[in-house]
Amino acid sequence: MRILMFGTREDEKQAAMEWAEREGIEVTFNEGPLTMDTVHLVKGYDAVSTSQTAKFDDDIYEAVARLGIKQLAQRSAGYDMFNLEKATEHNIIVSNVPSYSPNAIAEFAVTSAMNIIRNTEKIQRKMRMHDFTWNKSIISKEMRSMKVAIIGTGRIGRITGQILNGFGAEIIGYDLLPDETLTSFMTYVDTLEEAVSQADLISIHMPLTKENAHMFNKSLFEKMKDGVYIVNTARGGIVDTQALLDALNSGKVTAAALDTYEFEADYFPKDYREKSIEDKVLLELIERDDVQVTQHIAFYTETAVMNLVEGGLNSAKEVIETGTCQNRVN
Repeated sequence: MRILMFGTREDEKQAAMEWAEREGIEVTFNEGPLTMDTVHLVKGYDAVSTSQTAKFDDDIYEAVARLGIKQLAQRSAGYDMFNLEKATEHNIIVSNVPSYSPNAIAEFAVTSAMNIIRNTEKIQRKMRMHDFTWNKSIISKEMRSMKVAIIGTGRIGRITGQILNGFGAEIIGYDLLPDETLTSFMTYVDTLEEAVSQADLISIHMPLTKENAHMFNKSLFEKMKDGVYIVNTARGGIVDTQALLDALNSGKVTAAALDTYEFEADYFPKDYREKSIEDKVLLELIERDDVQVTQHIAFYTETAVMNLVEGGLNSAKEVIETGTCQNRVN
């Protein structure tokens, strides 16, 4: 059995080599993405594992099928980069890794929330300038005085809510499928509008779907409290970035922490130190004092990387051996 891993980072290789030795399977690494220019490399392999945020060319499914590949095993929870209808049309099974370390993302969401509430970046900038004064620009709220809305109460949202409740915050939740086991620390509300209208801090933990793209739009921001804080460690496309910027400029939103950005695919996780960033909105997000933007890195722990690599490879192996897999998404 031979598996080709596209988009392989250095930090993934050790986990992949250990898995390959344990399973007795040959795993080959390719650092680039799977595209129509690289699809010919698939020839002679039994399975493919991918790790990319940019959307796949619609022709890729027919191309890999023609080379004998029956699946594409993505090493992430998100799978919005795939055209599932096209994949199914060409009998390609697409799989993801639905849970690899929810704690990693939840901890990062909480850290990001604390950073923007406590004005950490502003304080550090003042320190670098040797300005040691106290003033209104860096005074902060306390988490225990805040009402936090968790939007999406699955694995990650649940843990985020538990941690913030540990700080003393009041937790409200919104989910299409409420989990009654969480009511010991979370109070569910019936609508998204009700949740955001009550919240001092909103933390987003939803997958991106056709139905919730730009769910956080001008209309929804208008329903929020003045001075609200926003954390998004989910998917960038859930938030209309221009509407968020307008809300920041008006003071409706005090600050935002964004680990995802709706047009991130061209930039994250790439090295742009010697390149020009053409996306003026991304540049503005990076340069603003009231925005913490990070490179889709909330998941990035040793535990998560190992689980993502093994999860993707296990799904690839399962499809070869059984014709399907537990984590298929189409």
